[in-house]
Amino acid sequence: MLAFAGFRRLLLSRFAAQWGDGLFQAGLAGAVLFNPEREADPLAIAAGFAALLLPYSVVGPFAGALLDRWDRRRVLVTANLLRGVMILVTAVSVIAGASGTVLFTLALVVVGISRFVGSGLSASLPHVVPVRNLVEANAIATTLGAVIAVLGAGCAVGIRALLGDDDTGSGLTTCVAVIGSAVAAFVVVRFAPGALGPDEVDEPAQTLVAVARGLFDGGRVAVHTPTVLAGFVALLAHRAVFGVLLLMTVLLMRFEFASGLAGLGQVAGLFGLGVLAAGLTTARIVAGVGRRRTMGAAMVVGAVAILALGLPMAMWSTLAAAFVVSFVGQVVKLCVDAAVQRDIGDESRGRVFALYDTLFNVAQVASLALAALVVADDGRSPGLVVAAAVVYLVGLGGFALASRGHH
Repeated sequence: MLAFAGFRRLLLSRFAAQWGDGLFQAGLAGAVLFNPEREADPLAIAAGFAALLLPYSVVGPFAGALLDRWDRRRVLVTANLLRGVMILVTAVSVIAGASGTVLFTLALVVVGISRFVGSGLSASLPHVVPVRNLVEANAIATTLGAVIAVLGAGCAVGIRALLGDDDTGSGLTTCVAVIGSAVAAFVVVRFAPGALGPDEVDEPAQTLVAVARGLFDGGRVAVHTPTVLAGFVALLAHRAVFGVLLLMTVLLMRFEFASGLAGLGQVAGLFGLGVLAAGLTTARIVAGVGRRRTMGAAMVVGAVAILALGLPMAMWSTLAAAFVVSFVGQVVKLCVDAAVQRDIGDESRGRVFALYDTLFNVAQVASLALAALVVADDGRSPGLVVAAAVVYLVGLGGFALASRGHH
């Protein structure tokens, strides 16, 4: 895959952007959730994650419509530069001791801009590799990109340990993320104008009308594509489960295990290994047993792992669960990404990816919010673990129903 010069360039831009995303989000999480100068209860933690996730939902429809209308190269360059500026503003606000509301608002802006970058990179991939290689290319880009984001988060933990865990140290740590945005913009600007699509524009003449119709159009196309619809059902269940487990893990690390951001860093490391393992094996598994069976088996493994590793609520089992759940989620995501890229036309692909982001992050935020209302203050909530496993199984049933007759 690295023989394709355009793919190498797009991959480097993705790596730089996702490294910066990982560092920014971990730095901000440290500033809000693990800062001795600030207190955080389950609802505050849920609010923080909502600030990091909601932009995927709010900005998604706009990103999709505009990516199918505007030169994606120009969008990627502009979004990366603007994100860099807003990262600096956020870092200064952290150092100045800004309130949680201010930081959450700035996080909404930064991560919202990132949606143009993420959706643009995904929609551009078919322009730099042959269609027959999309599964492999997507596995490499998505998997290694997620690992790079985890490395960025690890860098934030290390830098924060050097600079301090107070507001000043957290702000300076967050500031470093601007490097990722700058490098990502520099790499993408080397593409020729129009090289990343869209090849055709199938939208109303008025931009605002196109934006308003983004979600509807993406949904209509997805619903009429059975492989994509079935994948959406499976991934929706996974993201709902992930939201619950994410909140419980943060609470356990802070209060039950008293391991703080370092413990969360270990979880992120195991999460990254699970993502990497999925990237190395998914294409071969799909080639051997088919995409439908691969996704179904992954969800069964996820449900069993949540019960077996989630209920003990020990440090070792939490780390093991992070690995398995990340592996399962990435297997499902790679299959869904490939379905969208292979079965959706280029004129609609950006809108479908935008819908993708919107649905799944709404599910994750909603599950986080609901879990925050009932979770124990220290994270020990066996009932939520069982509920998460049930959601996986319900999702498996929906996936099986929607994918009948398609492999």
